Amino acid sequence: MSNWLAETIHQAEKIDDWLSPKRAQSLSLLKSTAWPTRQTEAWKYTPINVIERAVFKSANDPQIQAEQNSCSKIPNLQAIDLIFVDGIFDRSASTQLLPEGLTISSLSEGADLSWALSSFNQTKPKHHFFGLINDTLATQGCIIDVAEDQCIDQPIRIAQSFSLDSQSHTRILVRLGKRAKVTVIEQLQGDQLSFNTSFAEYQIADHAYLEHYRLAMQCEQAISVGGCHFHLGTSSQLNSNLIGFGSQLSRVDMDIIHTGEHSNAKANVIYLLDGKEVFDLHSAIEHTVANGVSEQNIRCIVADRANAIFNGRIHIHRNAQKILAAMNNRNLLLSDNAQINTKPELEIYADDVRCAHSATIAEIDDEAMFYLQSRGVNRGDAQVLLSFGFINELVDQMNNAAIAQWLRPILRQRFANMEIR
Repeated sequence: MSNWLAETIHQAEKIDDWLSPKRAQSLSLLKSTAWPTRQTEAWKYTPINVIERAVFKSANDPQIQAEQNSCSKIPNLQAIDLIFVDGIFDRSASTQLLPEGLTISSLSEGADLSWALSSFNQTKPKHHFFGLINDTLATQGCIIDVAEDQCIDQPIRIAQSFSLDSQSHTRILVRLGKRAKVTVIEQLQGDQLSFNTSFAEYQIADHAYLEHYRLAMQCEQAISVGGCHFHLGTSSQLNSNLIGFGSQLSRVDMDIIHTGEHSNAKANVIYLLDGKEVFDLHSAIEHTVANGVSEQNIRCIVADRANAIFNGRIHIHRNAQKILAAMNNRNLLLSDNAQINTKPELEIYADDVRCAHSATIAEIDDEAMFYLQSRGVNRGDAQVLLSFGFINELVDQMNNAAIAQWLRPILRQRFANMEIR
């Protein structure tokens, strides 16, 4: 057993709160699960020995200086802000006044909510190794409840920043009542050596609509392992957008589970890697009932010696007839030394479905580069134009104009720093 894992189990055994029954179940599974290695299929291309080598402060250490850290504000976005620094909820910096029909509680206050205990760990699959770790250690986070028939106009922004040597484990629980509508933004930022697990579970009731953004923009030395997990009811809708930067280790697991007929889920993903960065995306779409629609579009640009991993799976269960599902993974290599490992999967047990997947890996078109340079565009600007054109389609599809407007110059600057080799 890893020394880090042994210490984690020791810490988890000392936690006693309203989630203890759930923690005990996950702790039992964790003790019987081997530390992932390169022989573990789900971690075959993603080395996690960096977690064992690094030294972090204890999770939720009260001596961490919260005032030194903050996530970038998104201009022109009028949001309900929930601020976390090194995994600790900063109530004073968060929005206090909430609209009618919206209830937000800290994870420590969940004992007063009858539904929270039964919902915890019900959407996230049990096989996620670091999800089990989050189950056992997450004492900080938030619980968001949108009442039936309520449309929350202001987006909810959950902003997390991380400082040097910090370790944190946060959990987000979101419940949308029938016919409810809300936008939730998970924003993670920080480039210093730190380690966090941040998992979010969403229960989307019948005829409800969730607009979701995960801005996983940690980079450089940060170590981040987390996930977004969605449970869709009848005629519910999900529109999810994931923007990821690579770092020393960055991993996101996304699970979309259709449990009601006529549910519709769309996920657009962009991740950009440079240097020796790693970004690993594992997604699973489960169609458990008939008459569902799902669409995934994944665009990845990799430069220098970075390593991108995508493992996407669509699972059509035996009685899930009349399913329309598509997965499209497109990758752009800017360097001969960069690496992309992509593995789209279909597992179909019904015979009346339309299901497709595709994966492509390409390089910058030399003719297009020559054309731009011959018209007076320098090489760096030409690269930005061609790279941005590769992912701009997905940025244009974002329903929140303020987020799209904020992202564009950030993405352009990242492209400008990448180098074709």
